[in-house]
Amino acid sequence: MPQITSGATAQSAFATQPTEKDPYRYQVGFGNSFASEALPGVLPEGQNSPQKNKYGLYNEGMTGASFVAPRAENRLAWFYRIRPSVAHQGFTRLPDNPDLESNFLPTNKNVHVSPTQLAWLPFKLPADSEKVDWVDGLKTIAGNGDPTLREGLAVHMYLANKSMDKRAFCNGDGDMLILPQQGRLDIQTEFGKMMVRPGELCVIQRGMKFKVILPDGPSRGYIQEIYGTHFELPELGALGGNGLANRRDFETPVACFDIDQSSWEIVYKVSGQLHACHQEHTPFDVVAWHGNYVPYKYAMEKFIFVGSISKDHIDPSCFCVLTAKSKHNNAPLVDFLILGERWDVATNTFRPPYYHRNSSTEFMGLIHGVYGGRSDGFQPGGASFETGFCPHGVSYDVWKAASEHPLTPEIVHKGVLAFMFESSMPFTITEYAMNRCGTKHEHEPQMWDNLKAHFMNHLDEINADLKAAKLPLLGSNQ
Repeated sequence: MPQITSGATAQSAFATQPTEKDPYRYQVGFGNSFASEALPGVLPEGQNSPQKNKYGLYNEGMTGASFVAPRAENRLAWFYRIRPSVAHQGFTRLPDNPDLESNFLPTNKNVHVSPTQLAWLPFKLPADSEKVDWVDGLKTIAGNGDPTLREGLAVHMYLANKSMDKRAFCNGDGDMLILPQQGRLDIQTEFGKMMVRPGELCVIQRGMKFKVILPDGPSRGYIQEIYGTHFELPELGALGGNGLANRRDFETPVACFDIDQSSWEIVYKVSGQLHACHQEHTPFDVVAWHGNYVPYKYAMEKFIFVGSISKDHIDPSCFCVLTAKSKHNNAPLVDFLILGERWDVATNTFRPPYYHRNSSTEFMGLIHGVYGGRSDGFQPGGASFETGFCPHGVSYDVWKAASEHPLTPEIVHKGVLAFMFESSMPFTITEYAMNRCGTKHEHEPQMWDNLKAHFMNHLDEINADLKAAKLPLLGSNQ
């Protein structure tokens, strides 16, 4: 059936222009209350639910927060669509995907606890003989909590080689932050379309229907799913009103719709289970919409890095693009950090990450480039993991070079885009990631074998200094 898209964007103050790689337009801003119509005059004036809509459209509301949430935290959207979502033929439980997990409590026999660092080579794409779409290609790696508790998160990979056709997905468990690593994703949502390339992120919030087309063939990427909360921009504190990810650089689709009265399958994820309903119309028939509960995307090269311009490090929270609150004050459920090309100028400072043991759990992935200082074959499409308080840091060779390297200004991480999911809660690792994926390996502890006790080579010097200070010598009982 023909597709109707909006040509004008009179309902938005500013819309982006299409490009060769991205044919769609977007409204800009983060947390805004947007409005968009694909046909003029469809949005009702002065009310959300008039008795009659233009062209016989149906009203449909969607909330992303409690009705009585404070105004600053309230999330909602209103759709004006050809047929409402309630027009379906009932739900059927789908077979379990053995590689998809939602319960990360240690009582679940399908998850594992790892006290040590883990790493994965690039996760394998489906064989050419298999046809796997985005939904069927979801593989859970790690997580914490449980969606029924409305607290926790999951880390997934998607590994797909087939576009979704007459099929859509609706996640009732949490918001999904999607990071393509190989191949663009052409994502159609109820709000409109987004073309998301490697180097961009997109967020599709809980309850929103979407489908994924693969314009570049087989595709791989990372997903951060969060339960019970939404992503926000981090507070800037002393930075002031600008910096890190700026509000104006986030993009939200404009309304477009299909006229399609054929059979569709909608796959719902509810408390980790997959259910399907069938309906005789497309879910992408929204002619106009307004609200602040919307999908969005962001090009990560627009991130404004900040750091030390004198000495020492600023904490890695300065690389935070998005954050999500937990139920505990001052302990985010997750921070999404990126590590990319930037200047390093700190004087008299050990510049790589210092050896550390953080309370947070860290899951790291690589979109493109070579991220140095590791001996574990860290490659685009792979991952690494450190549980809370697990000691980690660079290899001996990197430590030695950084201890002797002239401290001149330099650009670090050229051509690199890495990211980290950092959570205040511990992760458990899924059976798929631990035993079935075929790409897991532990970090090689020998990378730190040469971190010898250089202190012992200075005992004579130390004792001379102690003697001059009239203090007991090392090894002395005095």
